[in-house]
Amino acid sequence: MYRLLLILFSFALCSAISLAAGSDMPDDLVPLPEIPESSEMPGADLPELEPPPPLPPDMDVDPDLEPQVTIIKRGEDTIEEYRMQGELYMIKVIPRVGFPYYMVRNPASSVNMHPGDPGSHISVPMWRILEF
Repeated sequence: MYRLLLILFSFALCSAISLAAGSDMPDDLVPLPEIPESSEMPGADLPELEPPPPLPPDMDVDPDLEPQVTIIKRGEDTIEEYRMQGELYMIKVIPRVGFPYYMVRNPASSVNMHPGDPGSHISVPMWRILEF
């Protein structure tokens, strides 16, 4: 018990000495400016943004290039099927418990395998590790 108290006392003494010495801090520190008081709503002081310019007339959005998402509920699980031009390329499975995982079509496997092979176009399930 006494050893623990001695260790804690020596740690506190060392930290007090290092704060008193202040050798690690530079001499040219400047305090941060005060945050100005805003009105009732945060962001009310921000300038208004201009609306985006319209698309050129010869550049129409092609609905075939946008993914078509089909949401299927199976019990408490949710399955989202993503299709591009009618072809299924990704499945997102959202279980009731746990993280969602993805099954993505593997285009490299279709070159070497017969299209009738089961599972030839699907890669292993993948979990998202980082999201920005």
